[in-house]
Amino acid sequence: MLEYDFTRVMKARGIDKPFKFLRQAGFSANFASKIKNNRVLRLTTEQLEKLCLLFKCTPNDLMVWTPTDSAHVDDHPLHKIRKSDVQVDMLKTINSIPLEHLSRINQLIKSEIEKSDG
Repeated sequence: MLEYDFTRVMKARGIDKPFKFLRQAGFSANFASKIKNNRVLRLTTEQLEKLCLLFKCTPNDLMVWTPTDSAHVDDHPLHKIRKSDVQVDMLKTINSIPLEHLSRINQLIKSEIEKSDG
């Protein structure tokens, strides 16, 4: 089953108040509540694009595929958007790093960004 998983992306982006964040980004209270609570069943392409731009991600990052019993094809392209159970909480991770290591980590991150932009 294909589903949206906004919580994972917002947590990875360090968004601790998703409703407020989405309202400030121009979404309606109703829509922001649905996203915050992972109750979105469908999105327009315009909404999907706006969310991807806001979260700096792709549509695949916002979706998760959980195979049903009838979907046993291991080499199916949908396996690319299966997500592991590991949650990324960057703020928590960064806050646990000793200060003397943060400069080096910052350099590594900048280097990776430059590679992906290049």
